[in-house]
Amino acid sequence: MLCTCKMRLKINIFSDVLRREFYPLSFPFTRQLTSSSSSSSSSSIPQELSTNLQILCSNGDLNYALTDMSRLGLQINFQEYDTLLNECVRQKSLRGGQRVHAHMIKTQYKPPVYLGTRLLVLYNKCDYLSDARQVFDEMPDRNVVSWTGLMSAYSKRGYTSEALNLLVRMLQSGTEPNEHTFSTALTCCTGVYGLEHGRQIHNLTIKNNFESHLYVGSSLLDMYAKAGEIHEARLVFEDLPERDVVCCTAIISGYAQLGLDEDALKLFHRFQKEGMASNYVTYASVLTAVSGLAAYETGRQIHSHVLRSKLPFYVILENSLIDMYTKCGQLSYARRVFDKMSERSVISWNAMLVGYSKHGMGREVAKLFELMRKENQVKPDKVTFLAILSGCSHGEMENKGLQVFDEMLTEKDGVVPDIEHYGCVVDLLGRSGKVEKAFEFIKNMPLEPNAAILGSLLGACLVHSNVDIGEIVGNRLLEIEPENPGNYVILSNLFASKGRWDDVRMIRNLMSLKAVAKDPGKSWIEIDQTLHTFHSGDQSHPKMEVVYGKMKELLVKLKENGYFPDLSRVLYDVDDEQKEKIVLGHSEKLALAFGLIFSPKGKAIRIMKNLRVCVDCHNFAKVVSRVCEREVFMRDKNRFHHIVNGVCSCGDYW
Repeated sequence: MLCTCKMRLKINIFSDVLRREFYPLSFPFTRQLTSSSSSSSSSSIPQELSTNLQILCSNGDLNYALTDMSRLGLQINFQEYDTLLNECVRQKSLRGGQRVHAHMIKTQYKPPVYLGTRLLVLYNKCDYLSDARQVFDEMPDRNVVSWTGLMSAYSKRGYTSEALNLLVRMLQSGTEPNEHTFSTALTCCTGVYGLEHGRQIHNLTIKNNFESHLYVGSSLLDMYAKAGEIHEARLVFEDLPERDVVCCTAIISGYAQLGLDEDALKLFHRFQKEGMASNYVTYASVLTAVSGLAAYETGRQIHSHVLRSKLPFYVILENSLIDMYTKCGQLSYARRVFDKMSERSVISWNAMLVGYSKHGMGREVAKLFELMRKENQVKPDKVTFLAILSGCSHGEMENKGLQVFDEMLTEKDGVVPDIEHYGCVVDLLGRSGKVEKAFEFIKNMPLEPNAAILGSLLGACLVHSNVDIGEIVGNRLLEIEPENPGNYVILSNLFASKGRWDDVRMIRNLMSLKAVAKDPGKSWIEIDQTLHTFHSGDQSHPKMEVVYGKMKELLVKLKENGYFPDLSRVLYDVDDEQKEKIVLGHSEKLALAFGLIFSPKGKAIRIMKNLRVCVDCHNFAKVVSRVCEREVFMRDKNRFHHIVNGVCSCGDYW
């Protein structure tokens, strides 16, 4: 912030300029006007100039109005200052606002609280926060609007501690907060102590009888949701006596951001039945949930809702549509939305690039990146390069990926590679079978390798059966990330692939000793806008008897057409018959069998899995696609597999 003396010097110099420019005669600086005295002096103002000033402001002719202000000199009053400042705020005219402010100081006009607050609002809108604070500190009196206005200015710029300190000072001054004060304060409750501060403010809202106010309630539930306390957010929501689209959107968004996608969709359908009119933020939040579930039919319906509602296509909504279609395997629809956008942000480009990357379409990634550079409207950022490197990794484009990374090292686009970009290079080398080269690359990195990079290399060691490096990397991972079950599972798989059952048992015992549990695999499929979830070896679904019957029937057909179960990833030292039973009970196979039974003949089957698809399930789906003549979409936590007539879009390079 500017110190008081510097601010005064700046205004004094500026006032001198104004005096020379607009005041040929010197005025005696004896005026001590307040809001009350200003009204009594209005009769002495030349009526023609005063009326003309207001007409000029209403027509947007601010510069001419400021000239009239100078001609009015000492005779200007509250009404004229208010008119001028409102027009300066509307036009975001910093220069104009400074001239009005200088005029007040030069003529020794003491602005009332209202005009002081308008000055504060002006400097805030023009991103002159230090000047806004200067005005605030020099105000002899302040009201709730002044305090809240400056709090909002700090909050919007991320200075949350300063904003909360202002709240404390405001309460100490005896000024009563209003709903806008509490809403603003709650947006500042982020970071390590965010939830603690939020709960304290929640208590204040109860004490001041604002907890049921719509603005405050929306801010409360948003604060709890962002802190991961979705149950508390839901309690606040259910206790609101009335609800609008803002609070309904906030609770949907809270569930979606926490990955509770089914709950988010249920709420959306409930609000629709209750007659809620959705806005573009609502639809963007719901599409996030649809993307997480890969619920294509629901997503397509929501897109139709958006078109029927004739909402403006804001960038955020179009980006959500691109993300939804790519995650549902509909790249052509995603590209159609992308191509029709009148304006694209870097997020738009990144969403499309990531979509191609997840589908293993490295060449499309490279083409789109070249188009981005050619149009030269948006600069690539770190996410852009992550998408490109990942696309090259999944698309068997090792040389192109290394070329892009080398360009990053030269800072050609102003983006310095960080740990995630180095991780992509490790994945690129490991996926192409150059495990030793990837290991050397890690050793020579300027950054300390993290668990994600080592995990990527360990996965490559499993795929390419490099037990020597895998054992070194795996043991290191168990040291730095002992709570991650995935590391134990991959290392166990690596030992099992070489028949080292004693080592497999050792890893399993270590998991038990450290109470590390493997995340249970689950898959889900959408039939008639209803999600059906399956777990490995599931017996809970009401149609399981029919599903297992279909599995037996399928197995006979598939074996006749060249399918043989891949038992290399079964971690149990049992005979092959038992191993076959284990792999046939995998969740994605059960979901696939369910889809064959209950979806219309010829319709594509879309399956989502929370973990990586195993090799055997991938092979199983390929043969099912060919034998049953069904298009199969399988999305796991890392990749998208689009299988047509036995051929997968990943090219078995995953």
